Amino acid sequence: MTFRDLGVDQDIVDALAAKGILEPFPIQEQTIPLGIAGQDIIGQAKTGTGKTFGFGIPIVQRLGLDPAPGVKVLVVVPTRELAVQVSEDIEILISNRSTTLVSIYGGKAYEGQIEQLKAGAQIVVGTPGRLIDLNNQRLLDLSNIEEMVLDEADKMLDLGFLADIEKLFSKTPAGRHTMLFSATMPGPIVALARRFMSKPIHIRATDPDEGLTQANIKHLIYRAHSLDKDEVIARILQAEGRGKTVVFTRTKRAAAKLVEELGDRGFNAAAVHGDLNQEQRERAMAAFKAGKKDVLIATDVAARGIDVDDVTHVINHTIPEDEKTYLHRVGRTGRAGKTGIAVTFVDWDDLHKWALINKALEFGQPEPTETYSSSPHLFTDLDIPAGTKGRLKPAKPVEAAPRRESGSAGGDGRSSSRSAGARSRTRTRGQGQTGSTDAVERSEPAAGTHDGQGPQHRDGNSAPRRRNRTRRAAPQTPSA
Repeated sequence: MTFRDLGVDQDIVDALAAKGILEPFPIQEQTIPLGIAGQDIIGQAKTGTGKTFGFGIPIVQRLGLDPAPGVKVLVVVPTRELAVQVSEDIEILISNRSTTLVSIYGGKAYEGQIEQLKAGAQIVVGTPGRLIDLNNQRLLDLSNIEEMVLDEADKMLDLGFLADIEKLFSKTPAGRHTMLFSATMPGPIVALARRFMSKPIHIRATDPDEGLTQANIKHLIYRAHSLDKDEVIARILQAEGRGKTVVFTRTKRAAAKLVEELGDRGFNAAAVHGDLNQEQRERAMAAFKAGKKDVLIATDVAARGIDVDDVTHVINHTIPEDEKTYLHRVGRTGRAGKTGIAVTFVDWDDLHKWALINKALEFGQPEPTETYSSSPHLFTDLDIPAGTKGRLKPAKPVEAAPRRESGSAGGDGRSSSRSAGARSRTRTRGQGQTGSTDAVERSEPAAGTHDGQGPQHRDGNSAPRRRNRTRRAAPQTPSA
C-alpha cells in the first residue's frame, strides 16, 4: 500500500517521499481515504502511530492547491510542544503548495502570530487558551472554519480544557468537517463527540488493551535507592547500541538537578520542563531531534511533544502515577515498528503504585528487582560493558612542558633558562643602570644554570629580578 493508492495528491506524495516517508501506517490507511471524502472520524490510537498524517493529509488536500487567504483549518492540541510537532509535520505536507500555517500557543510573543494571521494563513495549529484569547480580541476569526481537528482529546480532558474546547466548537460553523483523535475514550470525550460531530466513524487502530501493544519494548522494573539513581542512569547511558534517550522525572526541580548532574558526568543532556521559557524548551527539543543532545530529561507535561522515531531508551527516574501515564512515557520508544527499552525505578514508598500498574498492564512482575549501580544483572539486562563507571572518560589532557627535577633548577623545580631571544623582565628599582649592570656581573651564574631569582638576558646572562625595597633610602650617586 502506498499513499498514492489511498488517493493522496501527487504533490503531497512527493513531499513525503522527500522525507523518506513512503508507506502509510495502519491508522493512516484507515483514516486518510475517509478524511479526504469528508467523513467525520473518531480515531483511537496511541501516540507514535502516525495519526498526525492521518488527519493532516486530508485537511491539506481538501483545502486545495491554492486556497484563498484566511483561516479555514483549526487543529487544537493540548500542549505547546505538541503544537510545534504537529506544525512541523503539516509543514511537510504543504511544502509544494501555497498554503501557509501559523502556530498559536502561549509562551511566545503575540506579535509574530498576529502578523501571520493578518498575512492570510489558512491553517492554525494551537492550544486552547491562546486560541480563545485571540478570538476574544477578534484577531482570530473562526467563522469560516471548514476543517477542525481535536488531537489528544483525553489529554485535554486531563488538563481541564474541556470547557475551552466546547467554546471553540461553538465558534465554528456547524457544517464543518471534524476529526477527533485520542489514545483513550473516557465518557466526557464520547459525549463531546456526540454533541459536535456528525455521524462519526470510530476507527480503532490498536488493540483496546494498549498494554498488549508494547511487545516491541523491553520493560525493566528496578527497585533503586534514590541516592544511587544518578549512577545507575549514567551507566545505562553507556549501554551498547544506546541511541537517543528520554528520562522522565516527577518534578521540574528533579529535571533541572538531573540535567546538571549528567552534564557534570560528561553526558550531552538537555531538559524540558515548566520552569523553562518556551524558547528554551523549543531549543532543547530541536537539539534533541537534531542529535546535538542525545539525552532529554522531561516532566510529564512535556512528554506529548516528544515525537522522535529513533529513541532507543526511556528511563522513568520516578514511577508514573498510573498505567496510562506509564504507556505515554514509554511510548516515546519502540516507535514506527522499532524496538526499545524502558527502565523504571520504583522507590520503596511507591511500591503500591507499581502494584496497580503491574496489575493493569499484566506485566506479571509484582516485585521490582532490587538493583544497585554495581548489580551484575544491571549490566547483563542492558548490555552495559563490564567495568563501566558512571562518568565518561575525561578528554586527554594537553601535555604539559617537561619539568626539571628539584635541585637542577635552583631547588624550586622551575626551568633553568629561557631560549635565546626570551623577553627580558629585569627590573631595577631606585638605582641607576650602571649599578644594575654591576650587580648582574657580580652575580652571574654558570652558563646554562639559573639561581631561581629571575630570567636571563637575551645574551644568555642571568638577570636576577630585584625585589629589595628600601624605604626613605638616601639617593645613590650615579657612577661617573
